[in-house]
Amino acid sequence: MKKIFFLLFICISFTSIAQNWQLDFEQAKQQAQQEKKNILLVFSGSDWCAPCIKLDHEIWQSDVFEAHARENLVMVKADFPKRKNNQLPEEQSKKNAALAERYNPNGYFPFVILLNAKGEIINQLGYKNLAPKAYINAIYEN
Repeated sequence: MKKIFFLLFICISFTSIAQNWQLDFEQAKQQAQQEKKNILLVFSGSDWCAPCIKLDHEIWQSDVFEAHARENLVMVKADFPKRKNNQLPEEQSKKNAALAERYNPNGYFPFVILLNAKGEIINQLGYKNLAPKAYINAIYEN
């Protein structure tokens, strides 16, 4: 049983690394400025929001999106899990709540915001039943 949990942890860790999600918005802004990239801020309920989970599996984890993000975006995830065993550290929960207060005051999930390196909103959208390439295009449409 321990081996199964260890393998699951390794798989989740590699998925997180492949997606290169940032958890600190201020660091993401600095990185975006240095690399001359936009920021994609994603509000997610990773353990309760069905469209969030679908977006993660169908878009964020796709090879097409990962290649695009690697070249063009700094990815930031503000997650709001509800299950007790998935709770984030208190400091991260506070950071995510501050981001929600500023960028998602209505509490939409999933909520995807394209920002410039200064943190100014360029576009925003939610879940759309699109292929990865079409979703990428939707991110940039205004």
